[in-house]
Amino acid sequence: MTLKLILIGIGMWFFIEGAIYAVAPEFMRRMADYLSRMPGREIALAGIGSAAIGAILIVITVRWL
Repeated sequence: MTLKLILIGIGMWFFIEGAIYAVAPEFMRRMADYLSRMPGREIALAGIGSAAIGAILIVITVRWL
């Protein structure tokens, strides 16, 4: 994996996150409020699941595309 691909991935991450905040700021405010009331264990499990999906997508992309 090259540095160029890593930077593209990070740039896409910032772009998507910024676009969500720009398009739906009230939704993001409600999500932040919702997350503040969730137990830490549920947030950690969601993070692990998200990281696993991301890792699987990376492996699939690098290996087969």
